[in-house]
Amino acid sequence: MKKIIAFAGSNSSSSINHKLVTYVAGLAQQAEVEVIKLTDYSLPIYSEDIEKENGFPKPLAELMSKIKEGDGVIIAMNEHNSGWSSFFKNTMDWLSRLERSYLEGIPVLLVSTSPGGRGGQSSMDFGVNNLPRVGAQVIHGITVPRFYNNFDQDEGVISEPELKAKLQAAMADLEAAL
Repeated sequence: MKKIIAFAGSNSSSSINHKLVTYVAGLAQQAEVEVIKLTDYSLPIYSEDIEKENGFPKPLAELMSKIKEGDGVIIAMNEHNSGWSSFFKNTMDWLSRLERSYLEGIPVLLVSTSPGGRGGQSSMDFGVNNLPRVGAQVIHGITVPRFYNNFDQDEGVISEPELKAKLQAAMADLEAAL
């Protein structure tokens, strides 16, 4: 069975993007999905000096190995001030230093959400435009606006029918690309 690795770019313990990626992971029909937390792979703020003096942090190799276990990846793109969070950018910077094209040939489904009406669209745009630079084959980039109106927190599901159908179709497309 094919395997998908899923994670959110957030380091918040109450991340709505982690809730979203967990929901999307549960939509898989043809693949095993493992949801991980990037906070389990503690990395210092990237610096050429740190890399030269200390090499690559051990958690970086562990994270890279975990990502490479997947035939596909789902990433929930959180947004801070209309861009990727510094935490997520730092993780991506480290990964690209270890292996420039660390997502080479891997189909990637991008999702994002926020409390606002754009659903993290600025961060999504950045991800759709930049992740191919590290080899990702972005299958879809789907935003979920107004998270608290469209996600049933008690049930852990998207409650808006059109968004639900859109995410189900995107997951099916990711699975077909594996």
